[in-house]
Amino acid sequence: MRFRITFSKTEAMRYTSNLDLNRTWGRIFQRAKLPVAYSQGYNPRPKISLASALPLGFTSEGEILDVWLEQDLQSDEVLEKLQKTLPLGIRIINIEPIEDKSPKTQKLITASEYLLTLPENAPHLDDRIHKLLEQEHIIRERRGKQYDLRPLILAIHVESKINSNRPQITLLLKAQEGATGRPDEVLKELGIDPSYTKIHRKKIHLTSPALN
Repeated sequence: MRFRITFSKTEAMRYTSNLDLNRTWGRIFQRAKLPVAYSQGYNPRPKISLASALPLGFTSEGEILDVWLEQDLQSDEVLEKLQKTLPLGIRIINIEPIEDKSPKTQKLITASEYLLTLPENAPHLDDRIHKLLEQEHIIRERRGKQYDLRPLILAIHVESKINSNRPQITLLLKAQEGATGRPDEVLKELGIDPSYTKIHRKKIHLTSPALN
């Protein structure tokens, strides 16, 4: 049986790597005494799959994890067991059963939505964004290879300062295999240092799976 869990990764786990987060979830399921299925082969591993790696230093309220169990359980029962074992920094937002034959979550991702809380000194922000969007191509380099950032920026706009004294940007970036935008790269193009920006992933957008 397969469940999809949407969860938040808060400040307490902001500097927990994706690998360590995966291990943390393994311990959570173990302590909850849930019958997690294991892969076959020489080195069996719990069948746990995070949808999209969250870079170190980012927080999130929209992370997605799929887990396969060896028994049929109700969502409420799974949630109740997990709530008792969650560490500081992880909060479950939703849990639902998923068809076993549904494609892997990674193949369903279309975009990621971010909220960027910028340094106080970010003048002429609207002008910077306008100039960014006017560009036909934005060539950047990642891991020694050049790529075009511009088509990966699906939407960007400045938020009103209701919940923060610092300026904030909502950013929607394409997130597909071989074509994934990173918010820190957008910040660099805006002339803003990512190390002074709080980057928070609000949601991972999924397309509806096509089941055979």
